[in-house]
Amino acid sequence: MSPREAAPLVPVDYERFLDCVHCGLCLEACPTYVELGVEADSPRGRIHLMRAVADRRLPVDATVARHLDLCLGCRACETACPSGVRYGSLIEAARSTIEKMHRRPLGARLLRRLVIGGLLPHPRRFQLALTPLRVLDRLGLRAPLARLLPAGLGRFLRLLPAARQRGRLARLTLPEGTPAGTVGLLRGCVMPVLYPDVAAATARVLAAAGFEVEAPAGGCCGALYLHAGDRRSALAAARRTVDAFTTEASGTLTAVVTNAAGCGAMMREYGELLAGDPIYAERAAAFSARVRDVSELLDGAGDRLRLNPVPITAAYHDACHLAHGQGVRAAPRRLLARVPALRLVALADSDVCCGSAGTYNLTEPEMADRLLARKVEHILASGASAVVMGNPGCMLQIAAGLAARRSPVEVLHTVEVIDRALGPGE
Repeated sequence: MSPREAAPLVPVDYERFLDCVHCGLCLEACPTYVELGVEADSPRGRIHLMRAVADRRLPVDATVARHLDLCLGCRACETACPSGVRYGSLIEAARSTIEKMHRRPLGARLLRRLVIGGLLPHPRRFQLALTPLRVLDRLGLRAPLARLLPAGLGRFLRLLPAARQRGRLARLTLPEGTPAGTVGLLRGCVMPVLYPDVAAATARVLAAAGFEVEAPAGGCCGALYLHAGDRRSALAAARRTVDAFTTEASGTLTAVVTNAAGCGAMMREYGELLAGDPIYAERAAAFSARVRDVSELLDGAGDRLRLNPVPITAAYHDACHLAHGQGVRAAPRRLLARVPALRLVALADSDVCCGSAGTYNLTEPEMADRLLARKVEHILASGASAVVMGNPGCMLQIAAGLAARRSPVEVLHTVEVIDRALGPGE
């Protein structure tokens, strides 16, 4: 069957399937293939399945859905691929096809509808739902309740961190010293609820680097929806995000900044995702061109930061959507290396997924736990007193893994370290 005759089941350019020459160089980069050794759970095996579905040679049945669901979407295969296969766009598009054509078991549908689609992307709703958590923690009832809930919901309750110091992200944060420009900061959905102190620290650090920080109101960038196969909601969220930064913000932004790797990867692809939208195509492309991870912006403005000693031994974990999705590896390491008294040690397999992968640790807990166990072993073997990263999902996952091992290793966001270094020092 020719590409032109192929059924348009997967909303992606069919030619992208043909970019894969099945060389196999992606195999050892794929965490699920390394764990299972199953061809259908490798990038090239999944591309074969997706192409067969598009050709109508395979139905979207439970077997096909299982192999594609087990993909982390970490995009490590893109880094390894010599042919430049855009695997991320293929798997995200395939997931929207699965949601349309495959009926999941009731428990999986409830988890996706109530938590992944109905709670996480909505900050106010999410914050309200967490209100009873403090009471449960004070009474020591969180763990018993988690055991009584369905598996996915119980796991979600166990993953949530204890209440942290409550920071507040202001709508406008004025720069210190000579202004270096104005940036827009994505509030997002998970970060301001679970890590509000990180959100506030991001604005403080950017201001210390000379940036005026505008943080327009907004919620999910669309990444959580897209990972779950809800393409329609993902595109709607993308349009809302573009609107927020082109109507609420000043319109003279130097960059649009995010402190969440998954959000950054999603927003950098708005131009492609909305290319067929006559109203948003041009605006989305211009928006994507301005997206930067906070570590990139701070790395470029490092000379403006007056950093005091932070005497810790730190290992850096590469969040998948930062290292593989955005190609940002050196900037956060250079930034951390500028902190006096901080000793940066190597972390084995630092760019291998920790198992968080958006909401993967809720939908695929067994594989997520296997990958987390490997990550925790590497962190403990590094001798670090802190592990640093740039994504809230990784922070949740790794903190849970370290807590289960009763490890005192601290889990920090990159901007938290810089924020400490901007303090009075030792």
